[in-house]
Amino acid sequence: MTRVGLGNLALKILHVVGARPNFIKVAPVCRALSENSVVEQAILHTGQHYDVNMSDVFFEQLGIGTPRFNLGVGSGSHAQQTAEIIKRFEPIVIAERPDWVLVYGDVNSTVAAALVCSKIGIKLAHVEAGLRSFDRTMPEEINRVLTDHLADLLFTPSEDGNRNLAREGIAPERVHLVGNVMIDTLIRMLPHAASAVPADIPESFILVTLHRPSNVDDVDWLADMLRTLLTLSQKLPIVFPIHPRTRERMRAAGLGVAEGRIRFMDPIPYLSFLGLQQRAKLVITDSGGIQEETTFLQVPCLTVRENTERPITVSMGTNQLVGRDVGKVATAVTKLLSGTLKRRRIPPLWDGHAAERIAAVLTREDVSKRVVSIPQCQTSLR
Repeated sequence: MTRVGLGNLALKILHVVGARPNFIKVAPVCRALSENSVVEQAILHTGQHYDVNMSDVFFEQLGIGTPRFNLGVGSGSHAQQTAEIIKRFEPIVIAERPDWVLVYGDVNSTVAAALVCSKIGIKLAHVEAGLRSFDRTMPEEINRVLTDHLADLLFTPSEDGNRNLAREGIAPERVHLVGNVMIDTLIRMLPHAASAVPADIPESFILVTLHRPSNVDDVDWLADMLRTLLTLSQKLPIVFPIHPRTRERMRAAGLGVAEGRIRFMDPIPYLSFLGLQQRAKLVITDSGGIQEETTFLQVPCLTVRENTERPITVSMGTNQLVGRDVGKVATAVTKLLSGTLKRRRIPPLWDGHAAERIAAVLTREDVSKRVVSIPQCQTSLR
């Protein structure tokens, strides 16, 4: 294994990312590891999200530079996308032979990289391990379970993750409760968020995001939700950045709502969206990460899903599961706008230092008292 200028002293780490939430999670981990003089690291982007506003701008704003590797897999069915990532990822990881591959969250890129590493004997660490919705109809749930059972190290964001892994028989010495790396990025970027909000956004509004196939691929449900949002917009303006999948489903089904009280937008960069969340009166979403971000920001969140892999955002935070009954969405919005708010707390270890805890575990696991030059995150591993 060739290590330019680092001999055999460096700890080689390859970060694998593929979608917007991964980019937010990798940034603080990469930054924390770069503070350690024994670490050499690089980022591999699978290209699962390939829109500029859903990938390139994120890397720029988060300060992690252009990924060293980009597989460019693009869209496809779950099976097609996962298979293509496996095919393109394997030769790179064989050539680079990192000491650790770090995967993030629950997207197809995560499980694909995990499968490759397990087959060829590369050590794997899963950041955001242990989350469970207990709904095997969700492709993300399959990705989470498989990745956790293949990983050598599992970094959990909250105590429920540890309990889930213990129930599944995963050895406790592999599991580390570190906190939420998404919150690390949020805390770091929040001072810059307000100035990134578009100037024509109203002072008070409802923020909406919808992207899950189980929602937006159901044309009848999507039509009902749009009608409900149009009604709700009479109470408060709505800002709706539209995911490419949602826009395409609306177009194909001939669904449209005249702009007025609903402001439709293309996907926006991380800072701008963070600023929108901070300013929003409430958020309606089916996203996982937004449940966490709104909990930290203390903004009421209505999640249009029947379950969540992040129950701590319900038990401690501002999140409320309203299911897919659009009538319940309207009722919940009315209650929230009338001032009926739940008690809110920020979960333990969501303090901006989760990535530092991850870096401490990784370096303690493999190296100690070794001094070499500090490479940048975007440099080659070779």
